[in-house]
Amino acid sequence: MGTVFSFDIRGGEPSAVRAALDEAVAGLHRVNEVFSTYREDSQVSRMTRGELSVEECDPEVAEVLGLGAEAERVSDGWFSMRYEGRLDPTGIVKGWAAERAARLIAGTGVSGVSVNGGGDVQLLGMPGPERPWRVGVSDPLRPGGLAAVVSAAGADELAVATSGTAERGAHIVDPRTGRSAVTDLVAVTVVAPRLTWADCWATAAFAMGSREGLAWLESLPDVEALLITAGDEVRCTGGLASRLG
Repeated sequence: MGTVFSFDIRGGEPSAVRAALDEAVAGLHRVNEVFSTYREDSQVSRMTRGELSVEECDPEVAEVLGLGAEAERVSDGWFSMRYEGRLDPTGIVKGWAAERAARLIAGTGVSGVSVNGGGDVQLLGMPGPERPWRVGVSDPLRPGGLAAVVSAAGADELAVATSGTAERGAHIVDPRTGRSAVTDLVAVTVVAPRLTWADCWATAAFAMGSREGLAWLESLPDVEALLITAGDEVRCTGGLASRLG
């Protein structure tokens, strides 16, 4: 997926945790093999060329396409699984894969797990007694600095995902024009229970711009967000303060 994944696992029986971690890592590699649009032999590439039907692909392909269709519906098309006229589900795959890996490991009875996929994080459980997970949000205008710290206190599951231009430049596409999204934003960080959706919503809101994006994010249940503009203006949803600390 062109990025680095890291795991922070607390508690659990060591051999069971190791087995689950090995399975999770193998699963991430398999996701790359199935979904990569850069691999000619991936199932998504073959499906795009008409060599495979959805029914002939791994079951996960239909699952991801269904989730992507839901994201397109909820965002009124601002999130899209198409790029330059071709199927491209990579905008949802990374978050979904990281969340799936975290849930697989959590199923072994660990006290807490954090899976970080290229800066987008799925948190489950707790790292220690009365000690919540905390995630630093990078400041896109001040390299090395933090714009905020998100706390998972009181939540059994929480995800933090950021879309923006600081790390990868203007890579987010406006699905309505097919060109790079030109907005007043440099970063959108979304906090929600599931990374699958947090990642999608951050991408869609960035493409919308700060005004429309913030209003839309406010309308979503169990979602909070931090938006930073190129003019160094910080905007956030009404309930975000309860997640900072």
